[in-house]
Amino acid sequence: MTEVINTRCCIAGGGPAGMMVGFLLARMGVDVVVLEKHADFLRDFRGDTIHPSTLEIMYELGLLDEFLKRPHQEVKELAGEVGKESVFIADFTHLPTHCKFLALMPQWDFLNFVVEQAKRYPRFHLKMQAEVTELVIEDEVVAGVRAKSPNGSLEVRTQLTIGADGRRSLVREQAGLEVIDLGAPMDVMWMRISRQPTDPPQTLGHVDKGRILVQLNREDYWQCAFVIPKGSAEKVRERGLAAFCEEIAGLSPFLRDRVSELRDWKDVSVLTVTVDRLARWSRSGLLCIGDAAHAMSPIGGVGINLAIQDAVATANILGPKLLRGTCATNDLQAVQRRRHFPTWAMQRLQIGIQNNVIRGVLASSGTLELPLALKLLRRFPILRRIPARVVGMGFRPEHVKTSKVDLASRGIASS
Repeated sequence: MTEVINTRCCIAGGGPAGMMVGFLLARMGVDVVVLEKHADFLRDFRGDTIHPSTLEIMYELGLLDEFLKRPHQEVKELAGEVGKESVFIADFTHLPTHCKFLALMPQWDFLNFVVEQAKRYPRFHLKMQAEVTELVIEDEVVAGVRAKSPNGSLEVRTQLTIGADGRRSLVREQAGLEVIDLGAPMDVMWMRISRQPTDPPQTLGHVDKGRILVQLNREDYWQCAFVIPKGSAEKVRERGLAAFCEEIAGLSPFLRDRVSELRDWKDVSVLTVTVDRLARWSRSGLLCIGDAAHAMSPIGGVGINLAIQDAVATANILGPKLLRGTCATNDLQAVQRRRHFPTWAMQRLQIGIQNNVIRGVLASSGTLELPLALKLLRRFPILRRIPARVVGMGFRPEHVKTSKVDLASRGIASS
């Protein structure tokens, strides 16, 4: 037997984009079903940065104080080393936001928080272990999805399907949406190494000939990203784990007494970096947002926050239409028009850094000198506000413009 559900909006994927747009629409009174293929959110997420733009959205929703009670670390400055030269790159303390810092929080904690808030609204429905398997297409219109779950098959019939199922999106593939591959010269090897109280407090980036290491301060451990040339992970493994650990210790000497914590290659995971975007984000009855619409480079850690900005714009533009039952194709296109420039601008910046900086560093075998731009940041501290603005807020930060249903009038507790 196939369970059939009728709803106003079905969201494929329970990541940051999917959960946030589901929450915002249900908060308005739109009936929403979110399908998430996993049983929980406890997976090896790598994007744990919550930027000031996202924290500002939490403030606008009246949730900031409660959100910041969750365990997190606050990063007010970004620092780096090029060879033996040190420089502060970004200073978030002057941003025109309520939170003048990046928050580092495991993505599962962030998603659990959003789900808790969304479940206060009776029109929010979340189905875990429900994996979307195909789109329901009738007369060239996407009319819903089919999914599988431990309880059997499921069909969701809906006015609007939102694809938020990540960079390997089945939804966008089945919809036949054209993907523009922008290329990436690198992959990233991620690992955890313990942190001692005597370690530097800053989130750090180390750049030296042929090698790049980024360290995120997670209080009791360092979340480390070792950048490698595209497709070279197997060559790194062939050199042996001891040689790999020595490279990390060479870039960050204070980790030398701890790199032995990496006892097996299972302790190191590889992120295949992809940078792409859809030529069209939508077709009749379907809209893709977040990584499903535009996979970002890890540079700046902006992927989660762009996805959340997409979600806010989607709710702002489509929420009132969905409430009236009048969501049309041109309304879906309005979301892409709204979000195209900030996506294009950020990807262009990332690709410029990839091609003009990272590619050269990874291919370098000589001594690196501090680039002119970093020399200027070191000499004129006020300039550090520019990268902080770009990373922390993006090129077009979104603001919550939707209202919420009155839970008290419905006899539902709001806390």
